[in-house]
Amino acid sequence: MPIIEIKDLSEAELIPFVSSNEIQLKRFFEPDSGIFIAESPKVIRLALEAGYEPVSLLAERKYISGQANDIIEKCSSLPIYTADSEILTKLTGFKLTQGILCAMRRKTLPTAASICAYARRIAVLEDVMNQTNIGAVIRSAAALDFDAVLLTESSSDPLYRRAIRVSMGTVFKIPCTYINGKSPEYISELKSMGFTTAAMALHSNTVDIDSSELKKADKIAVILGTEGDGLKESTIEACDYTVKIPMAEGVDSLNVAAASAVAFWELRKKFRSDFGGSNA
Repeated sequence: MPIIEIKDLSEAELIPFVSSNEIQLKRFFEPDSGIFIAESPKVIRLALEAGYEPVSLLAERKYISGQANDIIEKCSSLPIYTADSEILTKLTGFKLTQGILCAMRRKTLPTAASICAYARRIAVLEDVMNQTNIGAVIRSAAALDFDAVLLTESSSDPLYRRAIRVSMGTVFKIPCTYINGKSPEYISELKSMGFTTAAMALHSNTVDIDSSELKKADKIAVILGTEGDGLKESTIEACDYTVKIPMAEGVDSLNVAAASAVAFWELRKKFRSDFGGSNA
């Protein structure tokens, strides 16, 4: 298909790039799975490598023969819409700092049990709605050798545009899915899969993240809660351990994204030691 110069901003084919309603995009092909928007050449490449099917592209003209040339070649049979930066900003409602968007079909999500079958370390996000935090936690999990990220049903979608962007596309490199059940039922499911469960929370009865007790666990699930309210009390009570990161005097906590990075790094050292790797 030839590259299509945008003449009319109201064309129906441009709806995926105009719509800011992520839920509508998620239902775009009902009853089949919907679509999501991948932004930037790097993120789109990772999604393509992970087997996601592109539907159409929106690219600033200079990117077609520039930074996104390889993507354009791979997607040459698809509609590729283009215009100058000012027109694309008017169309989407924001400036394309990375010059290209790709509408892609969602895949059917795997079950939590299937992606945890061979996992040793997983992160679980309980009722985390902030897309920036979800993307940051996923990026840390992927970077620090975690095997999967699970989200409770009330959490935001990891394939929403901001979460994908903040994750730098690592959401396509690490298995992510939802775990069924509310607190504390989902904790029981994790335990039935053999995981030691560690709630990250401010509590009266805690162990430090570098505790030898945690390092003895063969399989561990790190449970992280939403900003402000943190984890539910029922979740904390159901977990094997409540874990804290020691703080300097006068500071009681880190935000969930920063706390996850510290916790994942500490537990990574144990994992690499088990397999004879470097702790660096």
